[in-house]
Amino acid sequence: MERAKKAEQYFLDGYACSQAVVLAFSDLVNVDKEELLKLSLPLGGGLGRLRLTCGAVTGMAVIAGLLFSKTEPSEESKIQAYSIIQELVKRFEELRGTINCKELLEKASLEVEVGGKPEERNDKYYKKRPCAKIVYQASLVLEEYLNERGLI
Repeated sequence: MERAKKAEQYFLDGYACSQAVVLAFSDLVNVDKEELLKLSLPLGGGLGRLRLTCGAVTGMAVIAGLLFSKTEPSEESKIQAYSIIQELVKRFEELRGTINCKELLEKASLEVEVGGKPEERNDKYYKKRPCAKIVYQASLVLEEYLNERGLI
């Protein structure tokens, strides 16, 4: 739960959902934090605020890819990487019902805007949006998975 709480706090500090998850696990991967932040920023808001796959979920995928993926173009390495992501997504969907950003926000009875300028982060924003909790839950799923494998 320690990393999940860190991820939630990173989100509350103003990082995108994808960045918050990646930052909470950045010490486990051999990638510079600045590069991780650049890499993960466009994934926020369901991929560039298009409200597609939840940024917290894609943040999980980035970390899992860095920890478990191989670099050779073999079917075996793809199967391994894909099965890990499928397991993480399954666990997340058990908690939230979907990995789609738009659907997650609509479940919170929010009118969902696609694209455009992000809303200002203030108390009103955080009270109405489920994103901090979603970031926490995605990070918890990843944290539990990594703990089961003895990586943390």
